[in-house]
Amino acid sequence: MARPGILVALAATLLSVQTHADERGVVRGAVTVTRPRGLSAEPVVVYLVGFKEAPPARRVDILQRGKRFLPALVAITAGQSVGFPNGDPFLHNVFSPTPLRPFDLGSFPEGESRARPFSQPGVVDVFCNIHPEMSATILVLPNRRFAVLAREGNFEIRGVPPGSWTVYAYSRRARRPARTEVTVTAGGTAAVALSLEERAVQPAHKNKYGESYREPVDFYR
Repeated sequence: MARPGILVALAATLLSVQTHADERGVVRGAVTVTRPRGLSAEPVVVYLVGFKEAPPARRVDILQRGKRFLPALVAITAGQSVGFPNGDPFLHNVFSPTPLRPFDLGSFPEGESRARPFSQPGVVDVFCNIHPEMSATILVLPNRRFAVLAREGNFEIRGVPPGSWTVYAYSRRARRPARTEVTVTAGGTAAVALSLEERAVQPAHKNKYGESYREPVDFYR
């Protein structure tokens, strides 16, 4: 899966920004996504980096249902927690092999939910150790200034502090994140345009032991 590797080193370079609401601006624009013919559209997250903000208190949930993670892509602010409620009538085992952020929530049944906090910006790949078809991505971002691309390809991010920042667009199929620079003025609106290229197939992954999944997995449904 594509990895915006720039996020890994953000902690040492981010500015802590505190401004009043009327001193903030808007970043508005569009993302042109190029994908192989016949490939369905996937969510695209547009986000800004270069400054940090405190996270909201609420938890974000990724539901497990029908042997899928729903949604398969979420963006949170560093310091938030993500819950993984099991909505299937069989066990799931949520884990991540992501370096520096690995975790294993163990196996748990329908109706149970387990959560994990994410304190540092970065990209976290999430899988189920029982069902190899399940995968998701968590973008742990340094601030709250992000948006999901609308069906028409447009986005708007409000409440952006004045300054010069970097804008990224990311999808789980992207070869690499699209990026551009933007300068935001107090009370102003900045327009940007990005182009994102997607690939047809996501890389295969191993189970939590670093081994290939065993087939079949009918014992766990």
